[in-house]
Amino acid sequence: MKFRHSLLARYLSIIAVALLLWPFVIPVYYIPSLFLDEDLKLRANYIDTNKLEQMWHKEALKLDKANKEKIDKRLHALEKKYPKAEMFWVDPSGETKLSIGNPSIPERWNQEKTIQFMKNSAGSGPYTILEYIGGDPSQGFMVFQIPSALTKPLSANFIDDKYFMVYGIVVFALFLGISWLFFSKIRKRLVKLQNAMTTVGERGIPEKVKVRKLDEIGQLGQAFNHMIDDLNNSRKREHEEESLRKQLIANISHDLRTPLTAIRGHAHTIQKENLSPKGKESLLLIENKVDMLSMLLDNLLSFTLLSAGKYPMQKSKTDVHRVLRTSVASWYPIFEKDGFNVNIHLLEKTTYWDIDPHWFTRILDNLFQNIIRHAKSGKYVGIHSEEKDGELIIRIEDNGPGLDGESNEKGAGIGLSIVELMLKEMDLAWDIDSKAEGTTIYLYEKNSLVY
Repeated sequence: MKFRHSLLARYLSIIAVALLLWPFVIPVYYIPSLFLDEDLKLRANYIDTNKLEQMWHKEALKLDKANKEKIDKRLHALEKKYPKAEMFWVDPSGETKLSIGNPSIPERWNQEKTIQFMKNSAGSGPYTILEYIGGDPSQGFMVFQIPSALTKPLSANFIDDKYFMVYGIVVFALFLGISWLFFSKIRKRLVKLQNAMTTVGERGIPEKVKVRKLDEIGQLGQAFNHMIDDLNNSRKREHEEESLRKQLIANISHDLRTPLTAIRGHAHTIQKENLSPKGKESLLLIENKVDMLSMLLDNLLSFTLLSAGKYPMQKSKTDVHRVLRTSVASWYPIFEKDGFNVNIHLLEKTTYWDIDPHWFTRILDNLFQNIIRHAKSGKYVGIHSEEKDGELIIRIEDNGPGLDGESNEKGAGIGLSIVELMLKEMDLAWDIDSKAEGTTIYLYEKNSLVY
């Protein structure tokens, strides 16, 4: 991205324009004061004392050999240009002939009065300019006086501050207004980008944003759009891979059933033959492993169908205790055969859950099968139903090594994954308390209190 297209370059331009405008505030401060204030315009004529001295000197030379009428006429003309000045002239005899501005001067001059006048004009007195008429002392002299305050330069002390305040505020307000507009547009674009990032589309991924400018925010928008493209491509690949994986698992599960059926049939045929004790033991082991492999295939196929949402479910008001008793009755001989101490305590009451009875039976089968495979060392299984705050809780416990313990039959945990998916689909919940001394599993409805 080029620097001139960046937000930094734009804001630096705003600051540069503000700095360039600021020096114009000072001239604008003085110009209205000089041209709009009549009093200041008059005072501007008295600031340059050198100019005043040159003017008075030239006027005195022009009046060389002039008579009284000409001198009076010229002084009255100067009065219009310098209304704040006091002017008078004295003839060679020392008599005051004309006094403009009512100066306190004697009518006749002598040495004493002249010295006193000069003393009064010195120091903090009025600014005084004295010139001999025609440059000749024998023709008399002429005097120009103004208050000394009028000779001081124009400054903020003598000019109304309202002009400076007005124009200063205008420039400052202009800078703030442009800055606010600049940052409000940035904020609007950032909020729009934030909303796009937090708003999820139909596919669970935010929608892309339109990029109109190639500044920093525009580049962020482009990066966001690139990320959305990557997410869409990744999601598409994930769906394709998931479909392929599920199809592959379904095909493998189906294809393996045929050889397993054949193996089971041949094993049953061999049982009719005369076998040695070792042969019978091997045949029994083969049958057990075939059954286990068949169960694993069923679980794998069921998990695939469940995760794809294709496993049929028909929920209805079902007596949980009836399903539980039926399942326990079918597993009781298996537990006894493997030497388990079975402790069963079920409430003598009817409790209805909105579930699929076949799904719930499959859940119990997987949990009981897990105990047979992984908790055989504990030789204990407990199946209880109890009420807590009016809600039914089913408790299944064993004395095995726990879920983290070592087991020769330990697999990938597909059976428990199926249990979790089925419980979730039927709006049921479960808790697992697994320790080295054993595992306890609680089953309950989601709207009930967690055990």
